[in-house]
Amino acid sequence: MQTILYMTEYCPLCEHAQQHIIQALGEPAQEIDIMDDATLLERYQVRIPVLQRPDGAELNWPFEPTAVREFIRQDTR
Repeated sequence: MQTILYMTEYCPLCEHAQQHIIQALGEPAQEIDIMDDATLLERYQVRIPVLQRPDGAELNWPFEPTAVREFIRQDTR
């Protein structure tokens, strides 16, 4: 299972979100820096951090570890 965390470098909220993800799943999400892609920047600039499941569903910040676990369980693939 590969989850993605849309984030930016030096983002305290993004670091906090990744900590919640690790606590919930036992491993970090793949980080994608939205600053490296103009399309991602336009889509996520005011929403990060955003966690994306393998089926494409997204969980917007703020979230806690329990919400991450529940979100991952709902994967519809």
